[in-house]
This record gives sequence, C-alpha cells and structure tokens, in this order.
Amino acid sequence: MCAINGFTWRDLDTITAMNNITKHRGPDDSGVFCDDGISLGHNRLSIIDLSQKAHQPMKTEDGRFTISYNGELYNFKELKKQLSEKGVQFNSDSDTEVILKLYKEKGIEMLQDLIGIFAISIWDNHKKELFLARDHFGIKPLYYHYDGARLIFSSEAKALFEHTISKDVDPISLNNYLRFLYCVGPRTMWQHIKKMPAGSYGIYKDGNFQIKKYFSLKTKDIPEKKHEIEELIRGHVREAVKSQLISDRPVGIFLSGGLDSSIVAAIMAQEASGTINSFSVGFDTKVNPEKFNADFKIAAQTAKHFGFNHHEVTITNQDMVDHLEDCIYSMDEPVSNPIQVATYILAKKAKQDVAVVLGGDGGDELFGGYDRYYYYRMLDRIQKIAPFVKNKKNANLIAKLFKKPALARKLQSEPGLGRFFTMMAQKEDLLRKFVKPGYNNGILSIGSYKQFFDNNLEDPINKMMWADAQTWLTDESLIRSDKLTMAHGLEQRVPLLDPRLVELAYSIPSHHKLHSKSEGKKIYKDAFAPMLPEFVLEQKKRGFFSPTAKWLREEPLKSYIYKILSPTYCPQTADWFDWDAIKKITDDHINFKGYALNTIWSIVTLQIWAKKFLN
Repeated sequence: MCAINGFTWRDLDTITAMNNITKHRGPDDSGVFCDDGISLGHNRLSIIDLSQKAHQPMKTEDGRFTISYNGELYNFKELKKQLSEKGVQFNSDSDTEVILKLYKEKGIEMLQDLIGIFAISIWDNHKKELFLARDHFGIKPLYYHYDGARLIFSSEAKALFEHTISKDVDPISLNNYLRFLYCVGPRTMWQHIKKMPAGSYGIYKDGNFQIKKYFSLKTKDIPEKKHEIEELIRGHVREAVKSQLISDRPVGIFLSGGLDSSIVAAIMAQEASGTINSFSVGFDTKVNPEKFNADFKIAAQTAKHFGFNHHEVTITNQDMVDHLEDCIYSMDEPVSNPIQVATYILAKKAKQDVAVVLGGDGGDELFGGYDRYYYYRMLDRIQKIAPFVKNKKNANLIAKLFKKPALARKLQSEPGLGRFFTMMAQKEDLLRKFVKPGYNNGILSIGSYKQFFDNNLEDPINKMMWADAQTWLTDESLIRSDKLTMAHGLEQRVPLLDPRLVELAYSIPSHHKLHSKSEGKKIYKDAFAPMLPEFVLEQKKRGFFSPTAKWLREEPLKSYIYKILSPTYCPQTADWFDWDAIKKITDDHINFKGYALNTIWSIVTLQIWAKKFLN
C-alpha cells in the first residue's frame, strides 16, 4: 500500500513536498517523475516484490506511460499470465507493472479486469493525458482539486495544501456532517476539494477533466434452494480471503470477536501458511466492563480456537486525550466516531509484527447485520396492515402510548430515502438547539443522498443496504480503516468487499438475511456454522463501540472536552453554534440528565478538525 500524488504541470519541489506529507503511507521508498505537463509522486509500502524493480513511479520501456499507484491487485498473477501469453514482457514481479502493461494494452477497458483495492494515476506522454481511477467501493482514497484548468490529486487531502487552495468550508458537507456524523462523497468539508467517486475514473486532457463510472451493481440469478445459496456464499468468501492472503510480508487479522472477522479467521486458519498473528482491542473501564469487553473476550477465545498468536491492546480514558488529535489529523476529514482512537492504537501495535491485516468490514451492509434493516422491514409491514399510523396525530398518540417519542417520526416515514433519513440522521429539532441558522438545512442533505437510492434493486431492504454501502461504508467505515492503519504504514484488506461477492450478496433476497431483530445475516451465518465454534455462533451482535459516553463523565476526558467546546478554541467555528446550548447539552449528559454522546462527540471532532485544517 502506498500514497500517490500529482498535478498537471512540472514542479519538482512541490511534488517532493507532497510526498513528504504522505510518507507515513509508504515508509519504504519514494519517487517522483516530472515532465512537461505532469508531476507524479509516490511513497511505497512494499508488500509485493520488495525489490527496487517495483519502484514507482514506473515507466513502460518505450517511455510513453508512467504510473503511480496505491493498492493491491489480487488477481494480478492471472492477468500477468494472460498478458505473457500475448508476448508482453515483464521486468518485475509486482502488480504495479501488470496494471501499467494492461493499460498499455487495453486503456480504460482494463478496469473491468481488476479485482483489488486501488487508486491509480497513469500519464500518457504521447497524448499528454492523465488517467485516474478509484476501486469499486472506495476502499482506497483519492482526493483532487480541479479549478477548470489545472488538476491536483493525492491519497490524502492534507497534501493538496502544499498548493495554494482555498480552505473555504462546503456548507452542504457541513450540514451532512452534522446530520450523519461524516462527509458524504464526492464532497469533502472543503468546498474546493472533492473525492473521486468509488467505481469511477477520470481523464484530464488539455485542461478538461471528466469523471465517469465504470462500475455499477449488477445482480445475478441465484438458486432457489437455501443450501445451494449457502454453498455459493462459502465459495465466494473463501476465494476472496484466499486471494487476499497474497503478500511478500507477514499477514495478520484484526479480530473483533464478531461474526465477520471470525469467518475470515476460520478461512485464514485453513488457507494461510505459518503462524497467524491476530489483534484485538478492549477497554479499561470500571463501569460495565463486561458490556464493553464481551467481544474482546470472544476474540481471545476465537484466536485460541484457531491457534493464532494473539495480541491485545487495552484502551484507557487517558488514551482518548493523548491520541484523539493525532487520529483526526490522520483522517483528513471529520468523522465523528470515538472508536477511531482504538483503531489507531491497535494499528500501531499490529505494525510491530505484520505489514498487512485482514478485517471483516462490509459484512453488515452485504448480509443485513444492522438493527435498522429489521426495523425498516417492520415499519413497512405495519404501514401496510394499519395505514392510519402514517397520520401525524395517530403516530404521536402511538408514540406517547409506548413512551417512545422517536417512534412517531418513524411511523410517518415513507419507504426509501425518507425512511433512510429517519433511521440514520440526527433529528432536525435537536440540531436547531445548537446549530445557528444558515448552517442547518436538511433539504441539502437529502439531495446529497438521493443518487444512492437510484439503483436497480427491487428488494427495498437490499436497496437500503446498498445505499449504506455507498455512503456510510465508503465515507465513514472504510475511510477509518484506511487512514488509521496507513498512519502507521499498515495495510488493511477487506475480503468481504470483493466485487464478485458483493454482487452475489445483493442478489440474495433480504428474507434470507433477516430472520428476527436479534438475528440478522441469517443465511450468511448458517453458511459458515460448520466452521465456527459455538461461542461465536451463540453470541448476540453487539457492535464495536467504546465506553466514551461514560468516560465523558470522568477525568481526564471530561476537562479535555470542556476546553474544546468553546468559541475561543477555534475562531473559524465560533459563529457556527450556540455555545450556551452546547454547554447545557454537555452538562446534562455529564450530570446524568440526558444522553448526548453523538452530539458532543461530533462537535469535539469538528472543533479539533477545524483548528488543524482551517487555520
């Protein structure tokens, strides 16, 4: 895994400066290429072919094409064999050279052949044309600034500021962040910086830059019999994990104790050679330690069951204070999720033993692991049986009867985008309490999400899961996985997001996935039941979360957040919020008069981000 940098003019000093900013992503080597109309930079984390033959930027023998590439191509050996049979010669054992030679042979059509995670830049010196591409699901980041004439790009947004780019905040992204706690792509929090959309490529030529999609989800015919579907799932997951074990350096696993990482572990135990290092994180808390460390204990049992060399990290209240600012700087974009500190520290620990880890990201979005999918289906059924519940007066009455105020809004929600907002977004009336007028416009948020519901899936639950995969997964979960591991020069792979497996998963009707509120991912779980120990199969899904809500009431985190939640902490955000209202919300949480973790943490994160990136 690596970092790529570049822009569409020649400037050796600036491309070198960009490489210096992103060197944590590729500590093993760096390189630059400058010519008329182009500067390319690269930082290398050596994973495949550790020799200098795989140095980047890399040129074709005739000098026409030059590549700077970040990622791993899991089917590169098969593609290399196909090219060799056509007489193509190779000088290295790297996947980089396979992509370079494949582009020379097929141009942009090569994207249909790639199975992997990647951000690619290739310069065509004959056409004076720059090609950029990002993998199917945005597992690898790619940021760019285009001013209508010149293009700048990087694996990390912070490197773009080696150029003179305005740091004006995008008001739509700010609104999206306040409602969803992350920035929905292709926008970023900066008005003049964008993310290359997942599954897309761009061509820059003669000052013009155009982006097009190369990947759209396609479903396939599947068997009707449940055991035959289970067999397909087992085969696709096994092939994905097996293909992602390829490496010339040690490969380990982030083991959470949940179903997804346990399935990956079971296959690794059968397919990997040598000792497997596993890594898990727990929390040092006196309040409900069993609740916050239940999966931590399951992970240790799972590692023992499969014979792994297991490593554990325990996160403390003090760790939150010591590492939060480094995490937010590493992330580039504000993402309000306290678990990022745990991931950051765990990645640092893992890097001592391995260069690559596998994880279980994506299983919930593919196979229905979140409670909200069950509630979505339940609301559908309630509204069909008793349509009167959609009436505002009736909905409020029912909510009052069950003493669940939020239920009224959900009962009135329409299927599709409206219900997605009801399930995912912070409530409008809550935001009005502390966000000043002009910084809170829900209509803008809805517009940002509409495109992700315009797909060909007929099953409404699968439709919502696919919307999650294109938004929450890409712009929240995967960005954390990439940025917080690459901050330590560690590569994380996500085998459950192999595109062939993804297309299979969304072809399976949701009634096979959702069994009950307490049992999502039913067919997925059943498919791997013979390979998993009982203590994994019997546990309830808890999710990976930290005791931060409780730590906010304790020192040192308590004093730390009060210092940040002030208009004097960051002048750029002083006019955005009603600080008295924020103080009251925080006081009420700390004094057990309310629960406001999401609100408090979103403002803390935004404050730290703004101080680091807007000053």
